[in-house]
Amino acid sequence: MPAARTSLTPRVMGRLRLASQGLLGDGFASVPQAVRWMTAMQAQDLGSALWAVGQRVRGTAASHVRSALDAGTVVRSWPMRGTLHLLAPEDLGWILGITSDRLMNMVAGRHRELAITPDDINHCRDIAFKTCEILKTAEGAPGASREQLFQAFEEAGQVTKAQRGIHLLGGLCQRAWLVQGPMAVSNGKVGVQQLFVPFAEWIPESRDLGREEGISELLFRYVQSHGPATIRDFSWWSQVPLTEARKALAAVQDRLVELPFGGTSYWLSPEAAAMLDDGVPGARSLLALPGFDEYLLGYQDRSLVLAPEFAERVVPGKNGVFKRIIVSGGEVVGTWSRTVTGKTTGVVSEPFADQLGPAPERSFQAQGRAYLKFMAG
Repeated sequence: MPAARTSLTPRVMGRLRLASQGLLGDGFASVPQAVRWMTAMQAQDLGSALWAVGQRVRGTAASHVRSALDAGTVVRSWPMRGTLHLLAPEDLGWILGITSDRLMNMVAGRHRELAITPDDINHCRDIAFKTCEILKTAEGAPGASREQLFQAFEEAGQVTKAQRGIHLLGGLCQRAWLVQGPMAVSNGKVGVQQLFVPFAEWIPESRDLGREEGISELLFRYVQSHGPATIRDFSWWSQVPLTEARKALAAVQDRLVELPFGGTSYWLSPEAAAMLDDGVPGARSLLALPGFDEYLLGYQDRSLVLAPEFAERVVPGKNGVFKRIIVSGGEVVGTWSRTVTGKTTGVVSEPFADQLGPAPERSFQAQGRAYLKFMAG
C-alpha cells in the first residue's frame, strides 16, 4: 500500500522549509554551492552569516567561508532591503538591476538628511577607484578597506561621520561600482571587515537578465530554496512589487507546486512537495541556528515557525536585531547564546518553556560544540 500523505501542520511546513534550505540531511557539498542555492543569504552580521553557511555545508569551518570570500566565489553586498547578503558573484549584477532603483528610493530621505547628492556619489566613485588603483600599484592590495576609503573621502571633502560614509559606500555598491571582496588583514590578523574592490575587476563575468526574466528567475529560485512560501513572502524578501511578483508567478508556476494551508496558497518545489508522500524528515531534528538566519528572516510572515507570543523573545523590543534561535522539529522553541567564563567558551540554551528536556538539551549541546569548532576552524 502507498504511504499515507503527511498531514499538514505548522511544524511540517517548517520542516519542509528546513529541507528546502539544506538544513536537513547531507546539506550542500561546498560553500559556493550553498550560497548559489539560497540565492541571497542575509549577512549584515558576518559571524552569523558564517555559521548560517556552516549549518548548510557539513564538515566545514568558518575559515572555508572566509576563503570563499577571499577567492571571490562568494561575494557580500547590499542587493535588497538595504542590508548585506551573501551571493554568487554572477548573480549580484542582475539582481541589483532589479532592486537598486527601489533601494535608492528607500534611502533617498536619509540621503537628504546626510546631504548626499548624486554628484557626491559620482565623486566618491572616482575617489574609490583612484584609491584602489594607488593601493594596488603601491602595495599589491586587491582593494581598499573602509577606513582607507573614508580617509580618502574626507581628504576630498566628503564627510563620513554620522553614517554618511557607510551610506556613500552602500550607494557605490548598489550601483555596481564597488563590491566587498577579500577579508581585510589588520596587524597580521584577519578581522571581520572586507576590502572594497571595483565591481568590474572582482566580478568580470556577470549574467545578463532583463527585469521580467530576472524577477521570474528570482522568484523560482526563492521558492526552490525557501518554500513553502507565499507570494507576499517573496515580495517582501526581494522588495519586488507585488504586481510584478504575481506576473512572475504566472510565468513559473508550472514548475512549482501550490500547497494550500490555513486559507493561504504556499508554493514549493516539486522535490519538496514529494516529501509529503514519502515522509517529511526532521521530526526529531534540533538545530542551533544563528541570528538573522534565512530560516526565520527570509519570510514576511514568520508565524508558521515562531509562535507570535514568543516573537519578542527573538527580537527584543522589535529592534531589528535577531537573536540566535533553537529550532526543534521545524518550530522555533527558544534562543541561545555564546558564553565566556574565564578561558572557557560554551553555549547556553534559553528555551521558551522552562527547559528543553534532557534529550533535546543533549542535542543542543552537541550543536553548540559543532558551532564552537566551526568558528575556531
